[in-house]
Amino acid sequence: MTVNELMTACEFEPVCLPEPDREVNGAYIGDLLSWVMGRAQEDNAWITIMSNVNVIAVASLSDVACVILAEGVTLDDELRATAEQKGINFVKTQLPAFEAAQKLIGKV
Repeated sequence: MTVNELMTACEFEPVCLPEPDREVNGAYIGDLLSWVMGRAQEDNAWITIMSNVNVIAVASLSDVACVILAEGVTLDDELRATAEQKGINFVKTQLPAFEAAQKLIGKV
């Protein structure tokens, strides 16, 4: 499933989609960036409530397919531009991380 298909299927909202056709395989939930960097897998959808420049760096290093911002978190314009430039997909949801993860079951 692609990031765009996942976003539609899970009713997530787009934040920044420079690579909407990137394939998603699996998911990871975490907010401790060093932990995510060592454990998230390539092509995962990463669910977090963090929204700073370090999230973009970790997403890039981990090569995740997208970052799902939970609990209504979003990116400011500067971070959105940086994510776009780095090719990092971001979507958001009002749901808590656990409920966002439940939406992924059977899809990734």
